[in-house]
Amino acid sequence: MNSKTEAFLTPESVKAWAEVGLSHPHESAILHVLGEATYTDDIPEAQGTLHAALGLSAKAHARIAALNLAPVLAAPGVVAAYTWRDIPGTNDCGPIIHDDPILAEEKVEYVGQPIFVVVADSHDNARRAARKAEVQYEELPAILTPEAARDAQSFVVPPMRLARGEAQQALEASPHRVKGKLHVSGQEQFYLEGQISYAIPKEGDGMLVLCSTQHPTEMQHVVAHALHRPSHAIVVECRRMGGGFGGKESQSALWAACAAISAAKLKRPVKLRADRDDDMMVTGKRHCFYYEYEIGHDADGRITAAKVEMVSRAGFSADLSAPVATRAICHFDNTYYLSDVDIRAMAGKTNTQSNTAFRGFGGPQGAIAIEYIVDEIARNLGKDALDVRKINFYGRNDEEGRNVTQYGQKVVDNVIHELVAQLEHDSAYRARRAAIDEFNARSAVLKKGLALTPVKFGIAFNVTHFNQAGALVHIYTDGSVLVNHGGTEMGQGINTKVCQVVAHELGIPLHRVRISATDTSKVANTSATAASTGADLNGKAAQDAAHTLRQRLATFAAAQFGCELAEVQFADGVVYGGAEAAMSFADLVQKAYLARIQLWSDGFYATPGLSWDPKTMSGNPFGYFAYGASVSEVIVDTLTGEWKLLEANALYDAGNSLNPAIDIGQVEGAFIQGMGWLTTEELWWNAGGKLMTHAPSTYKIPAISDCPRNLDVKLFKNRNSFDSIHRSKAVGEPPLLLPFSVFLAIRDAVSAVGKHRHNPPLRAPATCEAILDAIDAVLAAAD
Repeated sequence: MNSKTEAFLTPESVKAWAEVGLSHPHESAILHVLGEATYTDDIPEAQGTLHAALGLSAKAHARIAALNLAPVLAAPGVVAAYTWRDIPGTNDCGPIIHDDPILAEEKVEYVGQPIFVVVADSHDNARRAARKAEVQYEELPAILTPEAARDAQSFVVPPMRLARGEAQQALEASPHRVKGKLHVSGQEQFYLEGQISYAIPKEGDGMLVLCSTQHPTEMQHVVAHALHRPSHAIVVECRRMGGGFGGKESQSALWAACAAISAAKLKRPVKLRADRDDDMMVTGKRHCFYYEYEIGHDADGRITAAKVEMVSRAGFSADLSAPVATRAICHFDNTYYLSDVDIRAMAGKTNTQSNTAFRGFGGPQGAIAIEYIVDEIARNLGKDALDVRKINFYGRNDEEGRNVTQYGQKVVDNVIHELVAQLEHDSAYRARRAAIDEFNARSAVLKKGLALTPVKFGIAFNVTHFNQAGALVHIYTDGSVLVNHGGTEMGQGINTKVCQVVAHELGIPLHRVRISATDTSKVANTSATAASTGADLNGKAAQDAAHTLRQRLATFAAAQFGCELAEVQFADGVVYGGAEAAMSFADLVQKAYLARIQLWSDGFYATPGLSWDPKTMSGNPFGYFAYGASVSEVIVDTLTGEWKLLEANALYDAGNSLNPAIDIGQVEGAFIQGMGWLTTEELWWNAGGKLMTHAPSTYKIPAISDCPRNLDVKLFKNRNSFDSIHRSKAVGEPPLLLPFSVFLAIRDAVSAVGKHRHNPPLRAPATCEAILDAIDAVLAAAD
């Protein structure tokens, strides 16, 4: 025991000490900068490692009449080639509905569907050999667009409908109506690290799969089923990903399964790494949506009724299309109260890549429609769109009767009024609007546009039982701490935040805490790191484990110090026993070990208060809502369709931020990624169903030159009313909706061509071609 000295904190400093709420660097930042961060392809290869590649379909929809792999097997370096017939267990990698074969059987359903896997002595030899297969096809009719799928009544899951009130009657009684259509394209995840799995056979039919995945437990299940082995024989590990964005939630399963099947057959390690072209040809993207809507409103712009039909391009199998459609339905309202609604959603079965999760998971596709519609209402009434948005905001108390969502959840934490008011003031929105109107009046070719759009985003998995997490915390006798949890690090900073939570709970400096790779043999039955729940769930689970340890150590310390338990405090690596005694955390741990105190604990968390009835499309699916808003100013060349984002201001509600620097970075990244979805990233299939934008040369993600000179991001001060981890809020997906303001600012600029008298039919992405088409439509309407 040490007596208190000047080296220790004052009582006031002990109380104020914290490791959460601080802008600590990302836990792997130095490794990233030095190029020392280990990704799956960087792991030293075991002796005898082989490399695999996939043989892909050249047709969108066809029967396989004949398949000759002899030329493949004869290619240099080839060891083996396998089809679906060689799979020991189940030929399926569908995450919900089992309609997605690992390898195609008698029929292919999109260009790029894997038919076989070839294994060779090198990556290049495997890829070259995969191109040598001789396949004879009997072509079948193909469905390629959401509209065609709807017309053919071709769906991967039954259509969904959410109704409240009497939408048709309310429409008929409405003083004004808006009716129209909208096309919003999909988006490639374009993670920097492509899909990769490295399968290593272990003794006793065991299999270790090192995989770049957001969902190790799902990979464990798929591999176990494919190999016809129990889950305990399969270990899936992921230290970090070079990006995921939803594309590695379910669709990493195909790559894990093919690597594991090959490794099991050959009893040798097999690595399957996708080149960018193959990755983009095989994997699904964000769902594109087609909308038909009819909205009623009054003379002030207040919405009185809403009917909308949304059809998504699901692709050939269900994948995650059902929950994506559900979330789109639940986010159609965005920040607006809708009294009478009829929302229908269909997941169209098309002969294209099976679309999947993407940051926002249907939320952006639901909310973009209502923002487009509100923009239209404002223009029809000759009002500023911000004023129409404000009048439609959710209320904040029961007396107003405007604080219940269309699915029945009460909005109890609404701060959108204050948040938007702050952004409106700080961004000088009104003055800029006046200046832009003046600029446009004197500029014939260049037109400026401005928009302020809000965000309300629900946080939790649609499926209630996924909202759970586990963690392990180990304290070693030198006082250092190791944490393992079920979340996966994809650059978003979950490991940094969880380390901060544990360090704070144990009262030790952050550098004393380390996180090990996510591993299904450590924390079992984990949920995907998705739905913006990673830090919420795993942070709470790790806190639970650390709290148990803190209580054990505090009880032991009280006996050592001869003080009351309530007097024991932990801060900055020191344990205090009242005002007169203290010892280092490491010393206390060493003494506790000698006294046989358990120095490790598990933790668990399940989000309370959640419910969802998929039949009635009602319940309380979200723990809380995250809010935000952004202002974007653009300039458009009306002769070429070129445009530039001049300035963007964003205000985001991160609650009590666990790490402001990481959260601001997340908002900035989401803003640019969302802007890419709505402006430059165009997916295009030719008449034969082949994706032609399948490489960086043809698919245009935003570059540094697309970023505005001023991207001003601030965090809104707002303590979460829900008991989240340290009252913080999620920052993964919601900010992706902020750049709606970019798209609608472009629409505002195009509208200026016709003096704002006509609604431009602008589709997303607002490429130069789409902008020119919208300008032509406005000019035609003005004639």
